[in-house]
Amino acid sequence: MKRIENQTFDMERALYGSRGVQVINCSFDGEADGESAFKEGRDIEAEHCFFNLRYPFWHDRNLTITDSEMTELCRAALWYSEHVKIEGTKLHGIKALRECSDVIMKNCDIISPEFGWSVRKIRMENTTAVSEYFMMRAEDLIFRDVTMQGKYSFQYIRNATFENCAFDTKDAFWHGENITVKDSVVKGEYLAWYSNGLTLINCKIMGTQPLCYCKNLKLVNCEMIDTDLAFEKSEVDAVITTKIDSIKNPRSGQIRVPEAGEVIMDDEEARGEVLTDRQKERNDNNRAGCCA
Repeated sequence: MKRIENQTFDMERALYGSRGVQVINCSFDGEADGESAFKEGRDIEAEHCFFNLRYPFWHDRNLTITDSEMTELCRAALWYSEHVKIEGTKLHGIKALRECSDVIMKNCDIISPEFGWSVRKIRMENTTAVSEYFMMRAEDLIFRDVTMQGKYSFQYIRNATFENCAFDTKDAFWHGENITVKDSVVKGEYLAWYSNGLTLINCKIMGTQPLCYCKNLKLVNCEMIDTDLAFEKSEVDAVITTKIDSIKNPRSGQIRVPEAGEVIMDDEEARGEVLTDRQKERNDNNRAGCCA
């Protein structure tokens, strides 16, 4: 593997088509303002590097980036690349990751609107993200210990697992399919509308009008805090451990909850059952009386 150290590159396609290159303590910056430094490369390792120019990693294969920085000026940093590992790196340019596959990210700092669009097979751990339209249309996601803040995240994603995550995000999981969220905190308005196959296990959910127009929705031992008008038009099987402010017109299924501030059933197509602790106790007493 060719080793390049302590150099600065600012020309267009400075290392275009490189094969088997290890780049250490290098800077991609300068007056020439060149783009696409590593385009069409293979077997590339970048360590302790500084990227301040556009489009450095397009159409690359077998790429490893560690302990590096991509600034706000490093726009659209990784597109159309395969077999990518990124660790301990700042990704602060818009659209930093798109149309890539087989991606592993650990201990990264992401500040990037429109990050992760149409990425396939991505694993992310111990990472923070600030973004809008985060991971839209991505598939095959595994996230652990990820903190995300922004709007319109995870829309249209498919086949995803999230564990020990914290999301503060409006309109998350819209139109998503086959998603499992475990031991996580999800805060935001209008959670997961139009999703299909969403399961939340031991989660804390906060925000207005969550989980409406859903199909195959399941909640297992979840907390719902400051949530109102929940489950409208949804097919749902839920066990909730806290009071819900209000539930509105669930289409089908059963919602078991200690207490509901208000249950609104003014739609003739709403056939879902809301079973509170008081109703459960009353039903149990009725059954006991019948059997006495």
